[in-house]
Amino acid sequence: MLVSCALSALLFVGCAQNSESVQPEQSSTGSSANARARKAAVATVDNMVSVTSICGYDYTAATESSLTAAGWTKTFEDNFNVSPNNPANTNWNVWVGGSFNTELQMYTASPTNLTVTQDPNNTANSLLQIKAVKEQVTGPKYRQDVDNTLKNFDFTSARIESKPMFTPVGPNGQVRMVARIKLPSGYGMWPAFWSYGDYWPTNGEIDILEARGNEPNKYQTNYVYGTQGDQNLVTNGGTFLTTSTSLTDCWHVYELIWTRKALTFMLDGKVIDTKTGGYVSNLAGKLEKLTLNQAVGGDFFYAPTASQIPLNAGEGIMQVDWVRVYTKK
Repeated sequence: MLVSCALSALLFVGCAQNSESVQPEQSSTGSSANARARKAAVATVDNMVSVTSICGYDYTAATESSLTAAGWTKTFEDNFNVSPNNPANTNWNVWVGGSFNTELQMYTASPTNLTVTQDPNNTANSLLQIKAVKEQVTGPKYRQDVDNTLKNFDFTSARIESKPMFTPVGPNGQVRMVARIKLPSGYGMWPAFWSYGDYWPTNGEIDILEARGNEPNKYQTNYVYGTQGDQNLVTNGGTFLTTSTSLTDCWHVYELIWTRKALTFMLDGKVIDTKTGGYVSNLAGKLEKLTLNQAVGGDFFYAPTASQIPLNAGEGIMQVDWVRVYTKK
């Protein structure tokens, strides 16, 4: 969930192939407390791609069978029958406190921001809801175990991170991270589905999805790596995708296949972006946690003030049907 500040007008149609050069590395452990959660790099997105998307896409029993036949093993799953802020759900850690990137929200564990609701189209199904609320609160400046200095906030929202961590194992290992999501609408809403390791970015970050709520047919993929805390070495790693159907009105399945040499991104069952070269191989062996969150404002929107984000009725509601991780040797 890094920040995008510059876009070029290079346009592709179909699947993007990204390969970037390597900058000289600087040796460091990046072990400061702040670096464990820092998210304030600047990304240059040089690729813009138009892709076909399918409104309402979902995995089926046939999809699961084909994955099993291809050698994939499901190692993590949450269908959100129980909310992550309920101790009975042991899959997630819930972030409490502020964040980085000049964001305006405080993340909470409150049911107002993080809850499970009944699927209106299938009463037997439940959905995770991450909701941004415009309200003035006081809480930890950053995640409470990083910096619990009190700060005033103008919004609340939620962020969850998986307790298990994942990485490709062995020379041919693969990790497949998948989620079915309906994105929030509204200017200033910054939803994301991503993975990262501690001591950011020395253990990497992979952005499977991050979007702006006022751009219902756009989202971006990216990745981050560095050898020092808070310093991203990756350039030209990002891709902006324009979809044929709305991401805020429709459900879509966002997917990453992570190998030692490539990051392959999929939307609704089709490959739409592949990143190779650069620092992609440096991510192998780095343990990363899955993260779902909705930030408000921040550098992704060029740092608007709270008064510039109206958060109208019906906006700021991110929904997640399910999350799964598969591995393959």
